[in-house]
Amino acid sequence: MKRSEANRIIQYTIDKLQDAKFPLPPFAFYGPEEWKNLPEDEIELVENMLGWDITDFGSGDFEKVGLTIFTFRNGNFYAKDKYPKPYAEKMLYVTDGQILPFHYHWDKREDIINRGGGDLEITLHNSTPEDFADVEGGRNHKPGTFAATPVVATIDGKKVTVPDGGKVVLKPGQSISLEPGQYHQWQGVPGTGDVILFEVSTTNDDTIDNRFHTAGERIPTMEEDEPAKYLMFADYPKYTKYKFITKDNK
Repeated sequence: MKRSEANRIIQYTIDKLQDAKFPLPPFAFYGPEEWKNLPEDEIELVENMLGWDITDFGSGDFEKVGLTIFTFRNGNFYAKDKYPKPYAEKMLYVTDGQILPFHYHWDKREDIINRGGGDLEITLHNSTPEDFADVEGGRNHKPGTFAATPVVATIDGKKVTVPDGGKVVLKPGQSISLEPGQYHQWQGVPGTGDVILFEVSTTNDDTIDNRFHTAGERIPTMEEDEPAKYLMFADYPKYTKYKFITKDNK
């Protein structure tokens, strides 16, 4: 992904959220200089990977397959004494017709809430026990398999059962609760407009807890064709003196 594209995507999202009267915290607008000079009392922003996150899932076509994320808050599995909160909150911006490819989470339990804009269509499958299992002490990253079983989810407090590969549509104001191991793909229903989603979930680590069915890389490699206007969390180690707290970097 080119830096110019990332700059454009973040600015577009900021403008659309402002139009919809969804305010963002001050750190959403930090540029490279603010991150370079980040004071120690804001170290949580880096250690828990808060802020902007853009991905095209290795598709090379963000407009068709992609997602813009802003993480407001998150706990940390690896520093529970320092960051004991057991929850996370994110804004997930889906443009008209944009697709998030099939994936699930091994650990994260999440609610996806349509806060406004267009409709969101979600397709659901269960994973097989073999798919969900750890492999040789690590995560299974071979192509995934769907279990040919009905999927049970909760929409606004009501349990619903859909067939394998069944679809549900969330209109503005509606939400769905998804459990670990439930494959889900979504698409902003074409013609209904961009969708402003929020995610409320258990603490998560996006570097290891995304199990994609067939999609490519979660964190894009950036081609620096112009200076960064805003940073994504993956940029922080290049610009700050602080490090993530992750499984491999406690």
